[in-house]
Amino acid sequence: MRARMTTESLKQMAQRMGIVAAVAGLLAAGPSALGAMRQQGSQTQSDAKRSATSAEMKQAQQEKEEEAREREEEIREREQEKKEEEQDRADRLQELYDDGREALDDGEYGVAGKKFAELYQLKGPQSDAALYWLAYAENKQGKREAALARIADLKKNYPQSRWIKDATALEMEVRQNSGQKPNPDTVSDEDLKLLALQGIMNNDSEQGIALVEKVLNSSSSPMVKSKALFVLAQSGSPQALGVLGKVAQGQGNPELQRKAVEYLGIFGGKRAAQTLAGVYTSTSDPSIKRAVIQSYMTSGDREQLLALAKNEKNEELKRDAIRNLGLTGGKSELQQLYQSDSSTEAKKEVLQALFLAGDSQKLGQVALNEKNSELRRAAIRDMGLMGGREPELQAIYAKETDRGVKEEILNAYFLGGNANGLVAVAKSEKDPELKKKAVEKLALMGSKEGNEYLIELLQK
Repeated sequence: MRARMTTESLKQMAQRMGIVAAVAGLLAAGPSALGAMRQQGSQTQSDAKRSATSAEMKQAQQEKEEEAREREEEIREREQEKKEEEQDRADRLQELYDDGREALDDGEYGVAGKKFAELYQLKGPQSDAALYWLAYAENKQGKREAALARIADLKKNYPQSRWIKDATALEMEVRQNSGQKPNPDTVSDEDLKLLALQGIMNNDSEQGIALVEKVLNSSSSPMVKSKALFVLAQSGSPQALGVLGKVAQGQGNPELQRKAVEYLGIFGGKRAAQTLAGVYTSTSDPSIKRAVIQSYMTSGDREQLLALAKNEKNEELKRDAIRNLGLTGGKSELQQLYQSDSSTEAKKEVLQALFLAGDSQKLGQVALNEKNSELRRAAIRDMGLMGGREPELQAIYAKETDRGVKEEILNAYFLGGNANGLVAVAKSEKDPELKKKAVEKLALMGSKEGNEYLIELLQK
């Protein structure tokens, strides 16, 4: 026991002596050694603090960049939603107008009246036309006073309308027929005249064209004029196209003008290009300009569409030209436009048109090489809609450093049903958030490859 205690005492003494010796050594070395020791400890603490601060700053910067991207995306989404709402409204107005006109053609005057009444209540650009056709439908139903009231509203509220002349002719007809009971089942004189006009046009086109011009300049209803114009357009002769050109320049109401523009695209082809170009530059009516763009698409006139896509100042019309260029399959024209236009919004429209044209190769090039990350995302989104092909997207993902673009590639894989691409990302991605997003999308897809990987995760 004594020996054991002695051993323990010796150990403690040795430890004390070691500490004392160390302190003595430092004292012997002088204040400089003590200062160095303190400095080394302080340096270690400073390095640790700097490392922690650097990591925190890096994390804060990443969060700041992510927030900025999200804000930009929200702004873009709101702008896109606004454009879509405006387009939806315009489409709804046009749909009501077209449905009303179709009902009139079918003799369903009650249905037509409801369509045009709703169109008028929405107070869109076709309000004056809605009043005219509502009066026309009410006259056909024998509602003479109501029809006259609509015509009075049209003259009062839209005194500069191009429907005034037709409304005045309709007013005279209503007053003349006010004592007659309508019979919608009876074949009208107008129908007989149109049948006769068709026969003459078939047998003697020159005389038929002269008679159509007479109808177009008469007080006949816009419906009769529209049908006469169609009879004329079917001729396809230079003389007929000349008359169509006059109407397309604005000789008549807006509907008749749009019909003439439409028929020039269908029956005139390349021969009508110069006439349509003249109509486009001479009118200030956006609906007529859109009709010209549509006619260029119908006739496959990529040259004119490209010119409008390059030079048009109105953004909506410019987008229409670009979109219709895509519908004609104008890949080379769109590629040229993408290189020449500096506007990001215009380039995004071009990418959408390239999607419509089926140009996956150009979309892949933009996704891989474009410096603007917003445009890369747009191209990748369209690639996803085209099937999200794995080799191209995989190469882009491997090269990409922008987190937002990588997320868009994951969305493209998901939209394209490409489970293999998502599995590859989930297996190799070091970023836990991106890995999580890939797994989330796999969980929603229900694919065989995705389910196999999910089971593999569960077994780890």
